Amino acid sequence: MGILIGTIGFIPLVLALSMRNIYKESILSTALCIYMILIMVWQMDVGILYFKGILEEDTILTLFKLFRLGPTFSVPIVFFIAYRVMKNEPAMLKDGSWLWKVLIRIFDKKVLTFLIGWSAVVYLIHWTPLGIRGLEASRTDFLPIHHYFPVYGVMSWVYIVHMSGFVLMMIVVYLTTRKLIDSSMKVFLKSFSIYSTFLIVCGFLNFVPKLGVVSSSIGVVIFSTLIVHEFIKMNTRLKFNYYQLMERQKKLDYTGNLAGSLIHEVKNTNQIIKGFAKVLDDSESLTQRGKGALEMIKSSSEHLEGLSNNYKEYLKSSAISLDKVDLELIIRRSISFSSEMLAEHGVDIKFTNHYKPLHAYVNRTNLEQVFINMIKNSIEAMPSEREKREIQISTEMKEERIIIHLKDTGKGIPKENWESIFDPFISFNEKGMGLGLPFVKKTVIEHLGNIYVVESSAEGTHFQIELPQNGILVS
Repeated sequence: MGILIGTIGFIPLVLALSMRNIYKESILSTALCIYMILIMVWQMDVGILYFKGILEEDTILTLFKLFRLGPTFSVPIVFFIAYRVMKNEPAMLKDGSWLWKVLIRIFDKKVLTFLIGWSAVVYLIHWTPLGIRGLEASRTDFLPIHHYFPVYGVMSWVYIVHMSGFVLMMIVVYLTTRKLIDSSMKVFLKSFSIYSTFLIVCGFLNFVPKLGVVSSSIGVVIFSTLIVHEFIKMNTRLKFNYYQLMERQKKLDYTGNLAGSLIHEVKNTNQIIKGFAKVLDDSESLTQRGKGALEMIKSSSEHLEGLSNNYKEYLKSSAISLDKVDLELIIRRSISFSSEMLAEHGVDIKFTNHYKPLHAYVNRTNLEQVFINMIKNSIEAMPSEREKREIQISTEMKEERIIIHLKDTGKGIPKENWESIFDPFISFNEKGMGLGLPFVKKTVIEHLGNIYVVESSAEGTHFQIELPQNGILVS
């Protein structure tokens, strides 16, 4: 029976190592792997009690106290999983409710350090008679098997309180999911908290001697199977979304290469036109009208060459590096860089972010320039006589997409121009070159996102930028 219970303990270990091998890039998978190793140790703690008659009683007692490490330190590792999600994983909805304020205060490094220290104290108490005084022989009602059962000391209540805290932690984790935006992570954490609560309830039943301390084994089998299923399901969805984005990037790269090749061929053809134009220019038989037509051809050829060069420079860009960055910091830096321009034109800017953190994989420099360009365009779109001179920037989350709204009180854009404003060298500003918004569009597309006009009138324009929230589980 002891070997059987110990073997059951290897189920979470094998599943955890396999899961870790598949998802090496995930810090969450590392924490979950450690948690399941502790569950295995917990099973060893139960299984060793069934070695009565095979090992000495003192040896069994020592091993039992040693393996108590598993359930004791499962509390801080579960806290770490929730802490990791709260601080470094997907975005969470910020609000002024008491729940948000409590969660922010609870999930802190200081609390994590305290839990580790407290768990160490609880574990050390087990090594004294205050925690476990010894072992006594027992027998289950439903199996003719003899085993040992721990005789707890006067401070055994400390361990019960500690493990009750585990249940409380699971309730907090469950409440945390209400603030999560990403549906995949929300479903996983809900399942994790429910399955872990079931596991600990099965563990509490081990305190009943007549049950034979095997109820936790049932809980381990069920928990391990269900939690790994949920984890793989969540990561499969994330991988699928990632591959979809990569396919889109390949198509964009192909389109860019195709455009580059087309420009190259246009330039080659233009060289032929320029060559024959030079031959005609040297001819003495051209009439005055013919010379005028030739000058038009030469002028058009030069214009075409300049246009091709401009498009080539516009398309040419080195491979951008993407890093995990909080978009709130990028937007605030862009506002800071634009502060002089805003003050000079008397424009107020308001930025509202309802999520923390607002992580995405982006090129920080390029994206900062995107928002600087957008702010600059909004300022220039405001008539000098306009009383309300304001720019509003806000954020929104929809599934795996981050949406940034930018609204201004400018003169507006005619609906027939909502698409053409993103075309290169087309400007409705007399002093503009027509490259600001095209740069914005190009940069956002390079980030596998999109930008478009939602609404525009004489009272102002509403732009919307969409970016993918990639790599939720990437460290």
